[in-house]
Amino acid sequence: MADFITIGQIVAPHGVRGDVRIYPDTDFPERFLHMKCVYIDGIQYEIEHASFHKRVVLMKLAGINDRNAAELLLKKELQIPREDLTPLKKGQYYVFDIIGIGVYDLHDHYLGTVTDVLKTGSNDVYVVTDAEGKETLLAAIHEVVKSIDVETKKMVVDPPEWVE
Repeated sequence: MADFITIGQIVAPHGVRGDVRIYPDTDFPERFLHMKCVYIDGIQYEIEHASFHKRVVLMKLAGINDRNAAELLLKKELQIPREDLTPLKKGQYYVFDIIGIGVYDLHDHYLGTVTDVLKTGSNDVYVVTDAEGKETLLAAIHEVVKSIDVETKKMVVDPPEWVE
């Protein structure tokens, strides 16, 4: 079975012909303009057309032909197979690959697990939670994060001096 990744959520119907408004949940929202299909609850839907309107995507899905059908999709997630993800440059990672990864210092001492990634204006911040539930915030910058191996689920960091 394919591994699906969420790229947006249907937030409202749009008009009376079955179009839907989608809030994109991706760093690559332009993908919606050239996609051929999307999955909702594991069912493939062909995309007839898509366009941007302010901060949402307007989309017409094949087989969804009126407002009532569109309303049945309210709050549903739009997903794509993992293999359809936009390739990243070296040193870039998808958030879902970072969540759950083990974090170790330069001496291979376990510090905790990444439980969240906070988006800030300048750089992401990794929330690392230890076994007692204590959270430590680490800037996702080269001076702090020395290596990430998503295959082995291990991150090596050089935490600032104020981190115990």
